[in-house]
Amino acid sequence: MKIFAISDLHLSFGENIDKPMDKFGDGWENHAARLRESWEELVSEGDLVLIPGDISWGLRLDEAIADFDWLHSLPGIKIISKGNHDLWWNRIKYMNTLYEDIIFLQNDCYRPENTDLVITASRGWPYPGSDEYTEHDEKIYARELQRLKLGLDAAKAKAPDARIIACLHYPPSDPAGRETGFTQLLEEYKVWKCVYGHLHGCAAFGRGIKGECRGVQYQLVSLDYLGARPRLIYDKETDE
Repeated sequence: MKIFAISDLHLSFGENIDKPMDKFGDGWENHAARLRESWEELVSEGDLVLIPGDISWGLRLDEAIADFDWLHSLPGIKIISKGNHDLWWNRIKYMNTLYEDIIFLQNDCYRPENTDLVITASRGWPYPGSDEYTEHDEKIYARELQRLKLGLDAAKAKAPDARIIACLHYPPSDPAGRETGFTQLLEEYKVWKCVYGHLHGCAAFGRGIKGECRGVQYQLVSLDYLGARPRLIYDKETDE
């Protein structure tokens, strides 16, 4: 089993959804077709793919179904968490009845079989001191910290000794590894790896934390940053 990650798919297969992404730069031309090609090359049926947010441009769940159907046609189990553009996100218990190979994750965790790993996820939010943060973000920031904690608590309850992989949509810190509420939680719960997205374009790619910082390994997995190729973040053969 391998675990891959890629975020910000920004799919728009639903009827009356007109959101071409190529206007946002070189990394977005035919991005869905390129993603399918690389996904089918890399991912096998027994693998997992973590998708931390911004999956569909659909505004309602019924408008996003075509995008989920497209993901369902690809190999592997997909672990989906919420991004800032996922306005369709609603009734998570119902969503988790729709597909056997798509798991919508919030305030909870997922334990891959026959591993010492557990996966949790939260949307995250701009943190105090970041460019996007204003005083109006204070309540949402506090709520997202609580949601991350709920997921981490669930992970510890289900598998106390397992290594934790955390998925966030927003970057949890800046390149210097500034301490934030998110990094404090990730460090407190001894998270092994954290993947995140949200950042797009060369000017933005450098705004998020990368590499090892205070015991946590951070990876940016936005689609345009990865060239529409899911990134391998764990291989059971090498246990890395």
